[in-house]
Amino acid sequence: MSWKVSIEATAFNTGQFPPESVPEIAIAGRSNVGKSSLINAILNSRLAHVGATPGKTRSINFYLVNAGAVSFRLVDLPGYGYAERSKTERKGWSKLTSSYVESRGSLILICHLADFRHGLLPNDRLLQEWLSGHGKPFMVLFTKADKISKGKRLSMLHQYVEDGLNSIDVPIVTSCEERSGIEKARAFMENFVRRGA
Repeated sequence: MSWKVSIEATAFNTGQFPPESVPEIAIAGRSNVGKSSLINAILNSRLAHVGATPGKTRSINFYLVNAGAVSFRLVDLPGYGYAERSKTERKGWSKLTSSYVESRGSLILICHLADFRHGLLPNDRLLQEWLSGHGKPFMVLFTKADKISKGKRLSMLHQYVEDGLNSIDVPIVTSCEERSGIEKARAFMENFVRRGA
């Protein structure tokens, strides 16, 4: 099923959030995890800006997705961790992200992006603890799988799960280079919205 996609809002403060009219799936991940590339691959568009500088996204971007029988928003949250920005700017982003996650009633799922080569790093685990503390369900999507040989991927995934990775379902391993896992991620999101509709 092809999606019709448009950018609905770019919010630098809570007053710019669109009305809570449809379910929302947020995308969260460390800076430089390949978030914009994966969002573009999932949306099959070039709406998300891919920058060479980690931490490029300073706003929360809301993309409206019409997937036939269901509509929802894909919400691009600012990256966390390393970013070539001032401390004050970074604090502003985390405050905006916190306000969104803690108060947004239409937020039904967070897709937590992690680099497949490294698994969950300490700040990824902190994010998961914080989300769990707020009772928010999250699903892990691994990025950059093309950096690992295909023969090793399944055993690596099993190892990460055994090491205590939290996710509402088995993590989906993706690669924008290979276009692998993208359709699976799209189908998961669409089905998750349908189940909640």
